[in-house]
Amino acid sequence: MGQPVKPVKVAPSLLAADFTRLGEEVQEVERAGADLLHFDVMDGVFVPNLSFGPVVCQAVRRVSALPLDVHLMVTKPEVLIEPFAKAGAHRLSVHVEAVTHLHRVLAQIREAGMVPGVALNPLTPLASLDEVWPFVGFILLMTVNPGFGGQSLIPETVGKLGRLARIREQVAPHVELVVDGGVTVDNAPALRQAGADVLVAGTAVFAEADRQRAISLLKGGS
Repeated sequence: MGQPVKPVKVAPSLLAADFTRLGEEVQEVERAGADLLHFDVMDGVFVPNLSFGPVVCQAVRRVSALPLDVHLMVTKPEVLIEPFAKAGAHRLSVHVEAVTHLHRVLAQIREAGMVPGVALNPLTPLASLDEVWPFVGFILLMTVNPGFGGQSLIPETVGKLGRLARIREQVAPHVELVVDGGVTVDNAPALRQAGADVLVAGTAVFAEADRQRAISLLKGGS
């Protein structure tokens, strides 16, 4: 028998929620067992889409006690650090591909009172993280090309996650591994087995009538 797979957290991605009733959607997934709420912040430049900003984060903070996990898919993340901290974000990740002075930006995130994270696109080499580990609380691995919800997971990223998990165990076991993109009930077991600590799931949660069952299945329950 193989080693038991550790429990994972589920972070519903609000990009897939019904924006006409966002407060209700947030409260429903909180009751259903969500561990965090994931905000995909897009500027229409780094990725070809626009989403939402600190005002929405602040509104969600008023209706939920869950930690708010903000993923900045923007070209100038440093200008949004303080606004999201003031809006109530708990965790904030920036893309290694978007930041020139990464050490400075990660320090700014921590100084603002949030847990800093680094996000990585599907084909960005893991070697780009070599110097990052001491300065982050989590790594977010994109398993689709960022910009739109509802995409299918790129199969090769599961192996990449496994390699990332092995590196993590050697250099920084305390750092969480977050998987974002195309997560479904069908591929969640492979992602858990590969080493994911947090599964970001949009349509896999919000498109289901029974959100509690959807979240339970993603975590490996029944």
